[in-house]
Amino acid sequence: MALPGLLGRAGAVVGAWAHSVKPARGDLKTDMIAGVPGAVGSVPDGMAASVLAGVNPVHGLYASFAGPIAGGLTSSTRLMVITTTSAAALAAGSALQDFDPAERTEALFLLTILAGVLMVVAGLLRLGRYTRFVSLSVMLGFLTGVAANIVLSQISDLTGAEGEGDVALTRALDILLHPKEIDPASLFVGALTLALLVFLTRTRIASYASVVALVIPSILAALALPSVASVADLGDIPTGIPLPSLPPLSLFFSASVLTGAVVIAVIVLVQGAGVAEAAPNPDGTPSDTDADFRAQGIGNVAAGLFQGQPVGGSVGQTALNAAAGARTRWASIFSGIWMLAVLSVLSGFVGKVAMPTLGAILVFAAVGSVKVDQIGMILRTGYSPIIAMVTTFLATLFLPIAAAVGIGVALSLLLQLNREALDLRVVSLVPREDGRFTERGVPASLAEHEVLLLDVYGSLYYAGARTLAARLPDPQGAQAPVVVLRLRGRTTLGATSFKILTDYAGQLEAAGGRLFLSGVAPALLEQFTRTGGAGAKRIHVFPATDVIGESSAEAYRIAAEWRTASVVGEDARAAGREPSERSSERD
Repeated sequence: MALPGLLGRAGAVVGAWAHSVKPARGDLKTDMIAGVPGAVGSVPDGMAASVLAGVNPVHGLYASFAGPIAGGLTSSTRLMVITTTSAAALAAGSALQDFDPAERTEALFLLTILAGVLMVVAGLLRLGRYTRFVSLSVMLGFLTGVAANIVLSQISDLTGAEGEGDVALTRALDILLHPKEIDPASLFVGALTLALLVFLTRTRIASYASVVALVIPSILAALALPSVASVADLGDIPTGIPLPSLPPLSLFFSASVLTGAVVIAVIVLVQGAGVAEAAPNPDGTPSDTDADFRAQGIGNVAAGLFQGQPVGGSVGQTALNAAAGARTRWASIFSGIWMLAVLSVLSGFVGKVAMPTLGAILVFAAVGSVKVDQIGMILRTGYSPIIAMVTTFLATLFLPIAAAVGIGVALSLLLQLNREALDLRVVSLVPREDGRFTERGVPASLAEHEVLLLDVYGSLYYAGARTLAARLPDPQGAQAPVVVLRLRGRTTLGATSFKILTDYAGQLEAAGGRLFLSGVAPALLEQFTRTGGAGAKRIHVFPATDVIGESSAEAYRIAAEWRTASVVGEDARAAGREPSERSSERD
């Protein structure tokens, strides 16, 4: 394409984007007000997310302005708020746990940018459709494991004691088994914060509950409880707003950074798809999963450049955005703008926040994120989803997040393949006098001169093809049997399916019979022609027509005629003469 054409296309894309983000005058004031609760709520949420990531809480605040602004300008789901999430923060902390504290912060910025680039690439390659392969049971097990890890990891901040162990569970147990190490003042502040959260979320100021629950105990700790740790104990709190900058690229070759970026991208993309389903566009316009992928990627790149941590579509912040009366994407954008104002005015207060309050906020949010009703549904569904959920939960609890995500993805694919194999069903279609067919079971073996029309429900890929081979009737011992296999609705077949069909055609041919395929789509017919070979030539193909069942009825009629001709031929040979010319022509 010539340069003018490329420029013209780019101009059209930019013009379409500018039109989509242009604020409506009637909605602007409403969205400006709706962004306030989100900004206020992001203060404790962003700081708490940084605690999970193991870095200075101010970096969660930086992400809480960069993500909503950059993501809000580009998302397809207009009410989606792209900001810090517990799962992404926990994954980041897991990826960076072996880094020296002096390098961890810079590594976090690079990790965030790389994760964002991966998300943008995923959106450009239109990989959104593959999120459907992560089963609900696996995702539920992972998110429940994340919630449990968050609760367990905050026992230290809630109690003011340091536990020993390789994972959050063992560290929490170590603290509980040594109660003398617990600081009563820290425990009191944490308990007070939890009590305030439980009470205030049931009142009219529920949108500001986390802020009130953070401020009151922190003031109390600063005035009367000097033993309680504060955010300032983690390091200096910068004032003002950071300027964009690139982190050291030398950390790019760290395996934990690269692996962590992939894991965070997977987590954010799957969670973002769920947010899009829960927050449809007010005007009914469908969301574009790939566009949301790109938006979350852009939000992460912006967060990393502004010294923030990973962000993604947040279920809680998106719900708060909608509840506050948001009408367009500008509510999310204003949420980020208000956060800039908060940072400019109140950055000095950040260092005085008591650490137990952040731990309590994380515990409260984690417990509230557990989907008890969905877990109950999985427990009632069957053994397969239960095994998937429990396995992923335990992997998340005892293994690094990267390993748990890998196990979850692999388990989802195995469950998909296993389900396809188990769900495959083969039935025989018996003709009726009115021209229609009745479903019957498939016999284990074929009878002499039998014509059997079969239909297949389920996938014929991978294990499904092997299941089909096991459920096809055995032609051994039969004389001149004919099988008509209906394939309507299938556009392609894998190599395994081709081999099984050609092998079965060979078995029928050895018994003097034939294999007919009916309802074959044009693309599948072309695949048969391209495949060629002696095996494929044994199979008689009947292309699909616009009339459902017409191809199968024609194949069944031809098969019946061939059987009649075969029987006549056998009778003729038994009587010492050849079959009639008309019977031969029907072959």
